[in-house]
Amino acid sequence: MVKSHGKHRRTRELFRKITKMTVNKFLKKFETGDRVAIVIESSSSAGQPFKRFQGKTGKIVGTRGRSYWVEFKDGNKVKKIITRPEHLKAL
Repeated sequence: MVKSHGKHRRTRELFRKITKMTVNKFLKKFETGDRVAIVIESSSSAGQPFKRFQGKTGKIVGTRGRSYWVEFKDGNKVKKIITRPEHLKAL
């Protein structure tokens, strides 16, 4: 059998849900400059960041439609990702 190389491989523990999802998570609003943590919501695949960024903290630097630009350091590099509000948690 051919090995799977999909974007959700090796995420059985990482994306395990502990609590139920509420509509309020989808309707959250953030302002530019807010500090947020990237906490991936596995039930929503839209706007989901890559699994490597789970648990990283960063700053909102802009919006793009309903999504947000989040800037954070990954090692020595500054990276920007676009993600939806259900994958972000205010700090």
